[in-house]
Amino acid sequence: MSLFDDYARYETRRQFFRRGGNAVGWAGLASLLGREGLAPAARAGKLEHDVNAIKTHFAPKAKHVIYLHMVGGPSQMDLYDYKPKMAEWYDKDLPESVRQGQRLTTMTSGQSRFPIAPSKYKFAQHGKSGMWVSEMLPHTAKMVDDMCFIRSMHTEAINHEPAISYIQTGNQITGKPCLGSWVSYGLGSLNDNLPTFVVLVARPSNTEQLQAISARIWSSGYLPGQHAGVSFRTSGDPILFINNPPGVSSEVRRDTLDGLRALNEMNYRQVGDPETHTRIEQYELAFRMQASVPDLTNTAGEPESTYKLYGEDAKKPGSFANSALLARRMVERGVRFVQIYHNNWDHHGNVAGRMPSQCKDVDQPCYGLVQDLKARGLLDETLVIWGGEFGRTIYSQGGLSHDNYGRDHHPRCFTMWMAGGGSRPGTVYGETDEFSYNIVKDPVHIRDFHASILQLLGYDHQRFTYRYQGLDQKLTGVEQAHVIKALLA
Repeated sequence: MSLFDDYARYETRRQFFRRGGNAVGWAGLASLLGREGLAPAARAGKLEHDVNAIKTHFAPKAKHVIYLHMVGGPSQMDLYDYKPKMAEWYDKDLPESVRQGQRLTTMTSGQSRFPIAPSKYKFAQHGKSGMWVSEMLPHTAKMVDDMCFIRSMHTEAINHEPAISYIQTGNQITGKPCLGSWVSYGLGSLNDNLPTFVVLVARPSNTEQLQAISARIWSSGYLPGQHAGVSFRTSGDPILFINNPPGVSSEVRRDTLDGLRALNEMNYRQVGDPETHTRIEQYELAFRMQASVPDLTNTAGEPESTYKLYGEDAKKPGSFANSALLARRMVERGVRFVQIYHNNWDHHGNVAGRMPSQCKDVDQPCYGLVQDLKARGLLDETLVIWGGEFGRTIYSQGGLSHDNYGRDHHPRCFTMWMAGGGSRPGTVYGETDEFSYNIVKDPVHIRDFHASILQLLGYDHQRFTYRYQGLDQKLTGVEQAHVIKALLA
């Protein structure tokens, strides 16, 4: 009995009925892999559109997304949410009327006191919008009128793993498609020789308290596997095994792939598993990337003015500045979604010692990225997003020393910003109380944020769905979400 006969013997009822519907999927894959068929020769250049893209519900304002995720949860009151009255509250306990019985993490739930720790950093207003910005972000302060600030983001998740999953995938349980995968699924590819969705994990200059970042955060979940993020490494080959081993020429590799494709097609005809086609596409894309990726990641040809704009760290592979520069180069070449993670924002202690280095890592590169996109005429069609998975508490974790205080996780309010891609520049949306603890005006839930992003990409979040296990699945889930029109230009 063959392997295929054995598979059919134990095939489930659901698998049997699903096989009949795979012909449509095969036709779609044929158009993806082969506007010239599964052509061995690599195709180059930027496509006008991907024939597999899901038709938008209205004209998109953003064609690309660069998402800058500060892993750990940046302290909003030390960066953007200025609370001058807190100086009068130094070392006084947070009133219960403000806390309102909020669930705390186990890191502070056992504290006998919750002493207020005002920010030690100076703030000033900038731009026509009058946005308050910390002295630690001097470059960001220069471009506030290009930016759209949301000071009233909130979430239910209070710990990192579910919180990161929530803001990336719309669900606290891992295994769902992330935002990048939804964008890949919806808008499709603009370049046959590069992934549609790329992930970069930048290396922070300070590594005092890193959070684990795993590939399941950028998985495609129940979407077809080709929409998963492709992670680029910070040293060595950008992608593992992208180069041929010694003694293997491109011609031999091409013949090998053709043989594998024939075997995979035979497998598909017998078994009918659509993931077989995903594997074929992965092999083909990997072959094409052998030529495109080295050119993409080689920044030696950038003029000195580029490094003056992004900062000298842009010359260091794996740094946040270098990742930001690569993001611009990827967008230029048609990559739809670039996800950059920057770690070590989990400031349970030594805020004063760690925040300056964290801000130095990202301040000038963020400014450089936005200005570079703007100068190249790409900002209007590229949505840049900055933020973490939640905020930090105004009260100190542990002992209170003005030079060595810490802050616990805080889901009730935090600050994020956007630039370009149809977001409304010079906007400051939402307000928090004087403790930066509760939202007092214009709350924005993660679901609302996702709905607004999809709106900029041309999709109605209620109709942008994928059929899975008998349900029309959505990024925004089953609970009510609202597009925040005040954030849109």
